[in-house]
Amino acid sequence: MCGRIIVDYDENMDVAGGGELSQWLTGRPDGYQASWNVKPTQRIPIALTSAKDGAKRFELAHWSLVPPWSQDLRLKFPTFNARSEQLAEKATFRGPLKQQRCVVPVSGFYEWTGPKGSRTPHAVFGPEPLLPLAGLYSWWREPGASEGRGWHLTATILTRASAGVMGDLHDRMPVFMSDELLLEWLDPETEGDQLLVDAVSEAALPISERLREYAVGPLRGDGPELIEPLTVPPLGFEPRLRRF
Repeated sequence: MCGRIIVDYDENMDVAGGGELSQWLTGRPDGYQASWNVKPTQRIPIALTSAKDGAKRFELAHWSLVPPWSQDLRLKFPTFNARSEQLAEKATFRGPLKQQRCVVPVSGFYEWTGPKGSRTPHAVFGPEPLLPLAGLYSWWREPGASEGRGWHLTATILTRASAGVMGDLHDRMPVFMSDELLLEWLDPETEGDQLLVDAVSEAALPISERLREYAVGPLRGDGPELIEPLTVPPLGFEPRLRRF
């Protein structure tokens, strides 16, 4: 599961550690604002390759994928996450899987542990400043909108069974995007199927072993103080208290 993320880009968009993804991350998306508490239905940054002209794009999208046939931007069922194991079986995701695949570059994300009513959030970070997550996108248009208007870019983050550091936090984790498969994943000329999804999901496992996490306080409001550790972190661990 991935239901809360951190997006904190430096003003100069330093993409150290971005690997192959760096070629998509030129500048920052229009309307971008740093946030340490991004929730579903808010806007998240996504990198994609346009199926129309092959252009590399870095934009903000509504965090919950909305299929073209929906009558409303807000669905009755959650679509901010998509289970990677069943992607090709679900009508909502089967279409975008073919050509509308994206990557969500985050600074980190949160997961909760403990009993209901007294759950503790944990901030989770990758081995590099950017932690790319595999996703899908879809364009949704408001019913009755005039020509050229009413379009919304929407997106979802893929999840899989937890492994590595995430094993103690939750039974699901995001699908971390590996450099080896990123170009294929973002190439609309490659028709997406369950085999591609499974390969991307499997390649996420080494990254899950290199994650770092620590407990933080309740996620109230927004600001860099949300990722301050509750206790002194282990020797040599540097919390991400500064923008990269």
